[in-house]
Amino acid sequence: MLDRPLMRLTGGRFSLTLGMPTLLLTTTGRKSGELRSAPLLYMRHGDDLALIGTSFGSTSHPAWYLNLMANPQASVLLKKETFEVTAREATPEERPVLWQKATQVYGGYEKYLERAGDRNIPILVLARKTR
Repeated sequence: MLDRPLMRLTGGRFSLTLGMPTLLLTTTGRKSGELRSAPLLYMRHGDDLALIGTSFGSTSHPAWYLNLMANPQASVLLKKETFEVTAREATPEERPVLWQKATQVYGGYEKYLERAGDRNIPILVLARKTR
């Protein structure tokens, strides 16, 4: 779990994912109400960002996804910039395009899909809030 402090310390410039596009997502815990941060791989989707909720192929959804479903408002640290976002599920039309982009970023997603069993792996789109 060194990624969170490393990303904070370096303003999001460095993470342990070595060259992979990584951001630090901060959500509000759906049960605790406390801020929770998770380093995640992302893809660009036009002006938005997209996240894949594989949870390393677990049969359960990741906590950050459940938090966003309870409260879609979050913040992102990307490179040196922190900004507010609103999350939504990818549309049926967006899903195949985003899944293809995701597997190009990280081929291990295909293995995670197998491990997840019957769980529908969520794909979320994060739209930057405008002021």
